[in-house]
Amino acid sequence: MNDTRARRAGDLNAPLNAPWLKSGSVARVLALLNANGEQARVVGGAVRNTLLGIPIGDIDIATTALPEEVVRRAKAAGIKSVPTGIVHGTVTLVIDAHPFEVTTLREDTETFGRKAKVAFGRDWVGDAKRRDFTINALSLTADGIVHDYVGGLDDIATRHVRFIGDPAQRIAEDFLRILRFFRIHAAFGAGAPDREGYLACIAGRAGLAALSAERLRMEMLKLVVTGGAVAAVTAMADGGLLLPIIGGITYTGPFAAMIGIERALDLAPDPIRRLAALAVAVTEDARRIAAKLRLSNAEAKALDSMGHRWWRLPGMDEARARQRLYRLGAERYRDRMLLAWARAGSDGDEARWRELATLPQRWQAPKFPLKAADFVARGIDAGPMLGQVLTLAEDAWLAADFPLDPAALASIADQAVGRLSRDRT
Repeated sequence: MNDTRARRAGDLNAPLNAPWLKSGSVARVLALLNANGEQARVVGGAVRNTLLGIPIGDIDIATTALPEEVVRRAKAAGIKSVPTGIVHGTVTLVIDAHPFEVTTLREDTETFGRKAKVAFGRDWVGDAKRRDFTINALSLTADGIVHDYVGGLDDIATRHVRFIGDPAQRIAEDFLRILRFFRIHAAFGAGAPDREGYLACIAGRAGLAALSAERLRMEMLKLVVTGGAVAAVTAMADGGLLLPIIGGITYTGPFAAMIGIERALDLAPDPIRRLAALAVAVTEDARRIAAKLRLSNAEAKALDSMGHRWWRLPGMDEARARQRLYRLGAERYRDRMLLAWARAGSDGDEARWRELATLPQRWQAPKFPLKAADFVARGIDAGPMLGQVLTLAEDAWLAADFPLDPAALASIADQAVGRLSRDRT
């Protein structure tokens, strides 16, 4: 944080130590655009993260050059350009397999959510002021100088996430900023959320209903895996902000417990697993949330599986747990078990829960060894009956704790055939 303290707002004399800025593809893009009267700077998250001393992700660049000029310069330099959002001033340049979003400076001329009408400009101050939060509005020139027009450096130093200008106005421009406020605070902030921003989010919560399911999904799945997710989600629940998004009851206690369990088991944060802990008590909850957030088919199936009779898992012995693992597969078994553990709270035996949750690491379910041919040889014709007898045999095999010796398997096959015959008579 020494670099941050040296850069109070308005102090542009201490170059930022950012090795990624000085060489390679970033330097090449900036050199391309910093010529013939045009300017370019790195903006947004890469600047913020570097000042905070955390890894950077995508590197976005703002420029005074018009999109057509960006494309022309890229073509002349043999650089691939993709018009990803050229109507709004964005061109993606691809250098050494690294994509860089290059956006022409903009000013809002009419504001109505994501469909704000913009005009291209050359005003760095105006471009900064149209962004959402102060810590996201810093820009960085090729010589390492950080430019701050909205107090972002002070807020970086204190990890204070604050809207630029009037929070209510910024939220009205795009109600997704409510979710972004909590996500950015959970990822980069410290302490309680900015009070003025928090109250503005509560006042504007009805606007969440106007947002598309896809945008809600994107922000929620990012939010629940941030480092400060528990405090952020609790603040949202207290402010009535989760009901318009989830559409039902939320459970902040199990949500916090799930995060603790993941950490105890050294599991990577999983957004769907955390969403289940937050909002799924039964499969109907899972289906409602999948529709509200328009989850992918895989995400919806995972959520539905976790909500399916998880309450039957507490108190299982290991033999029964092995049967569940066989039926569900390792991933589905683990996630449903973790949801049951998170819902058990302090009432459960942690050591026992750990044993059950880690069963896939200690035991791998064998494949069912009996085949259709084993029953054809016992006089069962191909068709529905063959499927029925295989199901009976598999159930008996699981109940017998997965035997593999030939005598036991022959006995299970004979008993299944006999039971099928009795059921038919």
